[in-house]
Amino acid sequence: MNASGACDAHLVRSGGRKTIWNPATDQVHFVPGKIGLMVNPPFLIFQFFAKVATGKTIAKYRKGRTIYAQGEEADRIFYIQSGKVKVTVVSQQGKEAVVGILDAAQFFGEGCLNGQAVRVGTARAMEECLITSITRKAMLAALRKEPKFSELFVAYLLTRSNRIEEDLIDQLFNSSEKRLARLLLLLANFGKNGKPTPIDASINQATLAEMIGTTRPRVSFFMNKFRKLGLISYNGKLEVHRSLLNAVLYEKPQLERDEKPSE
Repeated sequence: MNASGACDAHLVRSGGRKTIWNPATDQVHFVPGKIGLMVNPPFLIFQFFAKVATGKTIAKYRKGRTIYAQGEEADRIFYIQSGKVKVTVVSQQGKEAVVGILDAAQFFGEGCLNGQAVRVGTARAMEECLITSITRKAMLAALRKEPKFSELFVAYLLTRSNRIEEDLIDQLFNSSEKRLARLLLLLANFGKNGKPTPIDASINQATLAEMIGTTRPRVSFFMNKFRKLGLISYNGKLEVHRSLLNAVLYEKPQLERDEKPSE
C-alpha cells in the first residue's frame, strides 16, 4: 500500500498514457490526459491553413446549429478554432447516442479521408463555434506536400484511436459509476496543461448518460453522491475536484459501498 492508499496497483502504459490496473478488483483505470490533438505550438496548424489556397472555408456556427447531419455526403474535414461540438448517432430504432464532445484544437469528420462516403453521425455546435473546413481533395494534397502538418495529423489520429480503445475497455470492465467519474475527469480536462476547467451546463445529465451507456436516474444518483462526498460541486457550472481522480485511481470504498440507485 502506498501513501495514497493504493493496494498493489500497477502503473502501465496504454498508447503513451498512464493506466492503472488494480489486481484486487481486476479493474482498469485510465489517468485522464489529452483527448484530441494538442498542437504545440498551435500556430503551426494556422500556418498550414494559411497555405491552403482553395477548398478552405471558415465559418461561425451558433449554438445548436448543425454542422453536418447523419447520412449527408462526407466530403470535408473540420477543425475547431473555438467552441465545443457534440457528435451524435441515431440508430435505426431512433435511439440517439452521444459519441463525442470535441473542444477547440480538434479535428472531426476525418472519416471522409478513408473512403467514408456519407456521415455516420451528426455534428452540432454546443456553443458559438469558429470552424475551419477543408475539402477532402485539398486535405489529401496538403498531407502529401506538408510533412510537418502530416506528422501532426497522424499524431492526432493515433491519439483519437487510443481514446476510442480506452473508452471500449472502460465500457467493458468498469461500473457505470466509474465510467461517469472518468468522463467527468476528461470533460474537466484533468491531465492537460493548466488547471482543470468547469464543465459547461450544456452537458446535462441526459448527455452524460448517453455517453457512458446508462440511464439518467443512475447518473443523477451518482452525481448527488459525488456532490455529498465533496468530489464535485455546483456553482453555475459543474466543478470537478482532484479528490474524484484520487477516488477513482485508488479505489476509495465510498464509491462502491453505498446503496444502488433504483431504476
